[in-house]
Amino acid sequence: MRRGIPRGAIPLAVVAIYVIVAIAAPLIAPQNPDTTNLATRLMPPFSSLGGVRYILGTDDLGRDVLSRVIYGARVSLSVAAIAVIVSGIGGVALGLIAGWRRGWLGTLIMRIADIALSVPFLLIAILVVAVLGPSLVNVVICLALVRWPRYTRITNATVLETRERGFVRGAIAVGAPGRWIVLRHILPEVAPLAVVVATLELGLMVVFEASLSFLGLGVQPPTASWGAMLSEGQQYISTAWWLATFPGLALFGLVLAVNMLGDTVRDKLDPTRRVSRRARGIGTRLFGRRPAFVPSEPGLVEEPNA
Repeated sequence: MRRGIPRGAIPLAVVAIYVIVAIAAPLIAPQNPDTTNLATRLMPPFSSLGGVRYILGTDDLGRDVLSRVIYGARVSLSVAAIAVIVSGIGGVALGLIAGWRRGWLGTLIMRIADIALSVPFLLIAILVVAVLGPSLVNVVICLALVRWPRYTRITNATVLETRERGFVRGAIAVGAPGRWIVLRHILPEVAPLAVVVATLELGLMVVFEASLSFLGLGVQPPTASWGAMLSEGQQYISTAWWLATFPGLALFGLVLAVNMLGDTVRDKLDPTRRVSRRARGIGTRLFGRRPAFVPSEPGLVEEPNA
């Protein structure tokens, strides 16, 4: 049996490279990303001046684009990771309470989640920024406020389904404490789904952070951020194409790799998909390879001439 590259290995490697670059930004970046020099403004890629080479060129203030792209990875990944953790923990906790307690408390939590899902993302962002002001911490708060209902709805549905199973009903019948039942029996059923959602949400968080920074509602200058770099480079798109191209490519590569990794994690952890693949494998071994086309009606197949 021929063995190839495992599925998910390439996107995992790409994400790992982004993480390593973000962590080691002070060691990798050739220059300080905030140092301005008007004598070197808008230099094209691979140009040099005074013995210093600018691989990705410079921006309108003479700052090294490569250094700012590297430091932008640190901002995007840190904001996305913290927002995913905060929204995931809060959403799963509220979903467990709503599904286990039920009654008026569960109904109240789920109605609040429905209201939060119905409010547009940018409206909440503008409201948070208007009240708290634009900053890195407020971006995390905004993203966490927007995305927690997704975890809550999935967790609530899983809890309602799991509590009707035999092992949970048996634990209730013998008088086991509710907290023990939730932690011992229900949370392990919720955890794989929460991990899948968190993996898929990571890419969305990166896009949301870049969107807020692009609109001036996120990370503020002079801090390097891919969204802010795209916003600054749009006015020079016809004369200095590299200002928006390289941050956009970095953002595209990270989001694509995270989404592909999320699809792989979903396929690995989703039990219904595992059962479906196992059933297809058994069917193939028993009955051979499926034909390329299986008609839905017998009349679609022409009878051979006698």
